Amino acid sequence: MLVLAVGNPSRGDDAIGPELAARLAAAELPSVEVIVDFQLQIEHALDLQGRRLALFIDAAVDAQAPYEVRPIAPARDPSHTSHALSPAAVLQTYQRVCGAPPPPALLLAVRAESFDLGAPLTPAARANLEAAWLWLSQRDWL
Repeated sequence: MLVLAVGNPSRGDDAIGPELAARLAAAELPSVEVIVDFQLQIEHALDLQGRRLALFIDAAVDAQAPYEVRPIAPARDPSHTSHALSPAAVLQTYQRVCGAPPPPALLLAVRAESFDLGAPLTPAARANLEAAWLWLSQRDWL
């Protein structure tokens, strides 16, 4: 399984993804590889090779609190750049480059409020992060 966590630890609630990734990495789960980056890039498509499942983790202002988990399907990203892709666009890139369907994928979107530079996690985001961690730690597919 691959976990791709997205976020910038120095931008307030954007630290949610890296924080959850650090906890997963510390658990040293033998069947889980954790990758953290500021944003998703086309190169992340190749990280999906040989995976049975991909879990994308990100902070989101449009997610319902405390978090949402939803399946992701390959889809083109409306942006005109190869930087800052959506998880669906990473799956689409994999499908196009590898000529095969990507592994099943989920998005764990944790509700966030503020992305101010230099700010800590907001109290609401901290609570949402803890709820998401509880969900993650109870998964038998990890």
